[in-house]
Amino acid sequence: MAEEAPRPIIVKRKKIIAGGAHGGAWKIAYADFVTAMMAFFLLMWLLGSIDGDVRGGIAEYFKMPVKVALTGSGASPSAINIKGGGQDSKMKAGAIQKTNESKEEINIKKAESALKKEEERKMQDMKRALEDLIDSNPKLTPFKNQLLIDVTSEGLRVQIVDEQNRPMFALSSAELSATAKSIIKELAPTLNEMPNKISLSGHTDAKPFANGSLEYTNWELSSERANEARRVLIQGGLQEGRLLRVIGLSSAVLLDAQDPLNSINRRISIILLNKHAEEAAESEGSRPTINLNKTPESNWDTTEPLDSPK
Repeated sequence: MAEEAPRPIIVKRKKIIAGGAHGGAWKIAYADFVTAMMAFFLLMWLLGSIDGDVRGGIAEYFKMPVKVALTGSGASPSAINIKGGGQDSKMKAGAIQKTNESKEEINIKKAESALKKEEERKMQDMKRALEDLIDSNPKLTPFKNQLLIDVTSEGLRVQIVDEQNRPMFALSSAELSATAKSIIKELAPTLNEMPNKISLSGHTDAKPFANGSLEYTNWELSSERANEARRVLIQGGLQEGRLLRVIGLSSAVLLDAQDPLNSINRRISIILLNKHAEEAAESEGSRPTINLNKTPESNWDTTEPLDSPK
């Protein structure tokens, strides 16, 4: 059999021509660039539409370690609520409102604490001023042991007490002794210079009247002694409008509770009221009134005491 002639080898070469401007690679890169720019401007808009507290919360979030952020352990980032951006999925309903209310409560407590400290500072300043007055006034210095000055929850308290051989009142009497009148009159001008309203109270020891009368007791006696001290204070120059309360407390508030019959319990107490105590005293006895001309929903009006004159 005759051998066949070798077949020729044919090589086909395909020439690839680049698409040039009609290719698609650059479009992908451009789309990525546009997407990144849109995300950037959206982020800028969101940051510009929130307040400083929320921005602070976001900053705190990114300061957290990666492990804490991923696992949720340790301190959690502040609650964030972005307008138009929805709410953190882990945040419960009303969490933001509660957070704001908590902040307001903290601010109120801080303000109240600062006001209380300022009141205490003023009371201590007035205490030092009265002590300096007693030390520098020759009419008061001899009676220094009978003047007790301290700061209480109600304000600055000045107590004028009995001393051996120097009683303020005659036994079972509301008439002030000459010594007591001199002390009270000397205190009046200084008290008048201080802006605080004044509470004045009379006190007795626990010894009952010998006849055991129910018509006249230590309650009546302490009230009359407080009124007598009020009259002497006004004679000494105190403005009557400064007095907010004049009461008799009998032996209910003893200075020496261990010895109810101690003469030191017979005393006059003058309190320069702080703001809180002054407001409490002014609101005593205030009751809601009913205005029959109003609708039932608006009947209660707490701005006027029940027994105020019409």
